[in-house]
Amino acid sequence: MSEHDKKPFDFMGLRKVASILSITLLVISVVLLAVRGLNLGMDFTGGTSVEFEYVEAPALGEIRATLDAAGYEQFVVQNFGADTTVLVRLAEAGNDKLGEEVTRALTASGDELELISSEFIGSQVGEELKEDSGLGLLLALAVVLIYVGMRFQFKFGIASVLPLAHDVVIVLGFFALFQWTFDLTVLAALLAVIGYSLNDTIVVSDRIRENFRKMRVGSSWDIINTSIHQTISRTINTSGTTLVVLLALYLFGGEAINNFSLALIIGVVVGTYSSIYVSASLLVAFGVSREDLMLPAKEGADNGEEEEQPPEWLNRM
Repeated sequence: MSEHDKKPFDFMGLRKVASILSITLLVISVVLLAVRGLNLGMDFTGGTSVEFEYVEAPALGEIRATLDAAGYEQFVVQNFGADTTVLVRLAEAGNDKLGEEVTRALTASGDELELISSEFIGSQVGEELKEDSGLGLLLALAVVLIYVGMRFQFKFGIASVLPLAHDVVIVLGFFALFQWTFDLTVLAALLAVIGYSLNDTIVVSDRIRENFRKMRVGSSWDIINTSIHQTISRTINTSGTTLVVLLALYLFGGEAINNFSLALIIGVVVGTYSSIYVSASLLVAFGVSREDLMLPAKEGADNGEEEEQPPEWLNRM
């Protein structure tokens, strides 16, 4: 017996449990965002960026310890291009002597370095970044709605966009809960989560559409269960291999991309769950049926003639 002939697991039988879980996570995330808010990084709040050139590649951990001992509280230390080039971003307001003060603190530990530049990022720029990033997320969701609605059917469009919003809000909820720094790298991760989750949802939706046209027997519930059963191994394999790479990035990629990796790890897990349960559950709730997806009948089909099927490449568009 082939895998496609096996009786599919009743995924939709757990639809109510999954719905309760999703609603609970969404409510908690929204409350956390409203009460605690996001710990915005200096990309959004403003601060001072100081660039140094070392004679020898320094240990970033030692630089952080030196700055911490000197009394600086909110800062980010990372390599900038070469191993000997270090970028230090501080939340403190800019002044003409801040770069020199940081230089003195670092050279006091015996390191040989040169101050390359010291630039201040104002809060007005941070406000513009916040507004533009929010608009970017909304625009991405709107484009997805239009694309999926045109490729499949409007019910599929809604059932694809809502899970994407579900994934983004839950990822933001984790960042609000643990007060991880939210900066432009995390924003990029959120956009990547939207793309990843959409890809998974499209695969499942494409199989559902195909089975609605092929399977002449069975309810919408049965067809959706069969479609998920046929794509579940691909979904798990893809998510599993992606998580292995992201875990490696988190463990060995350094502090500069830790939050980026965390956002993607959470997003991949939540996105895999939503592509299986949230999207399919919404299709059941919207009452998607065979009539929604059947191609228009050709003339002669009413006279008992077999309806002409479109070429396979057209079904994939």
